Amino acid sequence: MPIAFAYTLIVLLIITSVLLTMLILLHRGKGGGLSSMFGGGVSTNLAGSSIAEKNLDRYTLLVGVVWFACIVGLGLWLKLAVGS
Repeated sequence: MPIAFAYTLIVLLIITSVLLTMLILLHRGKGGGLSSMFGGGVSTNLAGSSIAEKNLDRYTLLVGVVWFACIVGLGLWLKLAVGS
């Protein structure tokens, strides 16, 4: 496989790592988390905040799946590169 494939996966891995860290920090934990800083703590009883939390969960899951695929892709690329 070409080396450009590995560089593309590494760049995508760095981007998804930063995004995943930011999305996880935005989740509301027991103490409110960073999501309360953006208005989530004030409007916890409104229906809009639950929709925002569901969307945040979906985005986090999507970025996590892409991050995992990058890890697996890099592992397979390394296995094929060392074997040849």
